[in-house]
Amino acid sequence: MFIDSARFSVSSGKGGQGCASFRREKFVVQGGPDGGDGGKGGDVYFVVDSNTDTLSFYKGKRVFKADKGQPGMGRQKTGKSGEHLILTVPPGTQIIDDDTNEVLYDLLEDGEKFLFIEGGKGGLGNVHFKNSRNQRPTYFQPGLPGITKNIRLELKLIADVGLVGYPNVGKSTLISVTSNATPEIANYEFTTLTPKLGVVNVGDYSSFVMADIPGIIDGASEGKGLGLEFLKHIERTKTLLFTIDVANHRTMIDQYNVLKEELFKFSQELSQRDFAIVLSKIDAYYGEDLQNDIEEFLKALNLETSKSNEYKFDTNLPYYVQDLIFTKKDSSKPYFVLPISSLTKLNLKPLGFALYKAIDLLPRTNAMIPHTKATIP
Repeated sequence: MFIDSARFSVSSGKGGQGCASFRREKFVVQGGPDGGDGGKGGDVYFVVDSNTDTLSFYKGKRVFKADKGQPGMGRQKTGKSGEHLILTVPPGTQIIDDDTNEVLYDLLEDGEKFLFIEGGKGGLGNVHFKNSRNQRPTYFQPGLPGITKNIRLELKLIADVGLVGYPNVGKSTLISVTSNATPEIANYEFTTLTPKLGVVNVGDYSSFVMADIPGIIDGASEGKGLGLEFLKHIERTKTLLFTIDVANHRTMIDQYNVLKEELFKFSQELSQRDFAIVLSKIDAYYGEDLQNDIEEFLKALNLETSKSNEYKFDTNLPYYVQDLIFTKKDSSKPYFVLPISSLTKLNLKPLGFALYKAIDLLPRTNAMIPHTKATIP
């Protein structure tokens, strides 16, 4: 089950109390104090593991606690330290303070290990309180309490390309034929109920990650549909790929405008992310003149049909791609507009190369929030 959010409290262990003890041996009638210190409470660590991709382990759980330290013992023996609590999360997990809504940590790299909460210190035994005026102290310290935090975990998938479009416009089919992803595919809306990731191979040694999320519909920002619930999963992407269905009852420009508007309502930053456009399902087009409809769509975006063909797009239909030979990339325009067919495989291979180039031109947008790393003892 895919779970991308969890809320619970986490506590480090309480330190063990010190010991009040006195030395008792043969021929030692009244030995001095020898009470040992209490053990340290267990720490709380987070570990990032790419072998997990969901927060389902935390579903239904409200409290996590590290073990407390054991009391000190006679003969100056220190109590055993409490076992550490190690919480494993997938890459892309944010740790948020549930009381203040502050993002505490943003975990991106596989294998990261860091100390989240330190356990309470063990109390001192009575051996530490012997002095010239009190040779037989009976005082010892209690252990320090652990620290409790109310936190929320939010998983945001890490991908290079995020697919955005209405339901049933061919996003899942596209990611299934271009990558190793195997999403459920059917001819009805909201077939995709959870985000899916797929690796798209471009050549023998190059690849990028594509993310598919449930479709966005009109009024999604007001709670309709499922799309906005999962838009956080494309917040880390370098570029967005708008999927416009040429066989949809909505016009191409209407689909594009609504998607842009709903993205803006969700996040102004996300709506300004670099993007490209694919015109899907051209094999199912039922209008009168597909070429003219594509040209009208380009015209509505103030774009002109391209003549250059760096990626070897099929030339039977109009397309657009930014010419970067003499100019810099314009982020306000799509990097390309390309008609495709997942059924006939039209332009799918050139699409992979074009997306890879688009990603290569961009820096990653989300920097990791710095935190202190620690090695688990």
